[in-house]
Amino acid sequence: MIKSKQAISILLAGAVMTGCQTTNPYTNESQNARATNGAMIGAIAGAAIGVASSSKSDRGKGALIGAASGAALGGGIGYYMDVQEAELRQQLQSTGVSVTRSGDNIILNMPNEVTFAVDQTDLNAGAKRVLTSVALVAKEYDETQLNVMGFTDSSGAESYNLRLSQVRASEVANFLMAQQVASHRIASHGMGESRPIASNDTKEGRAQNRRVEIVLSPLPQS
Repeated sequence: MIKSKQAISILLAGAVMTGCQTTNPYTNESQNARATNGAMIGAIAGAAIGVASSSKSDRGKGALIGAASGAALGGGIGYYMDVQEAELRQQLQSTGVSVTRSGDNIILNMPNEVTFAVDQTDLNAGAKRVLTSVALVAKEYDETQLNVMGFTDSSGAESYNLRLSQVRASEVANFLMAQQVASHRIASHGMGESRPIASNDTKEGRAQNRRVEIVLSPLPQS
C-alpha cells in the first residue's frame, strides 16, 4: 500500500518532470501548456483532498484517485472529456461499439447487431451489458450529457422508420436511467432514415445505417 506522503511525493515529482511537456497522457496528443499546468495543479489539489477524505489505511489510494479527478477538472473540460473517453474505450473493448471523438463530444456508435434484432425494439442481452458499462462511466463523470439517437436504413416507409428509431432511442435512454444515470442528463431522439453513414443500396450499407449513437457532451454551464 502506498502511504499518503509517498503518493503525494510521486505526484509532485511527476509534476516537476512533466511541467514542460504538453502531451496528453490519455490520448497521446499534444495540448497547450495552460491545460497541462492546470491538470498538474488540479492533480496536486485533488491528491490533498483525497488524502483528507480517506481513512488512514486508504490515504495512498485516496490521493491517487483524487489526483486523477483533480487533473481532469484542473485541465479544463477538454481534459475531463479525455479521461472519460479513455475509460469508455477501456470498458467497451471488443464489444463492437466504436468510440470516436469530435471536439469535446464523444460518440459511441452501437451497430444494430449489438443492440436490436431486425425490426425489433427490445434490447438484447449484449446491449444491456454494453449499456451497463456506459452507465458506470456516465455516473462517474456526472458533468456530461448523453444524447441518444436512433437511426434506421431506408427500407420501408419513412414514417415507420422514424417511429422505430424513436422507440429504440427511448429504450436505450430508459435503460440508462434504470442504471441510475440521472434523467435530466439524458435526451433521446429518433432520426429515422436521416444521416446515413453508408449506402442504402447494399445489404452491408443498410446494416451500418441501422444503429444507435450516444453522444456524450459537456453539460451546459448554468
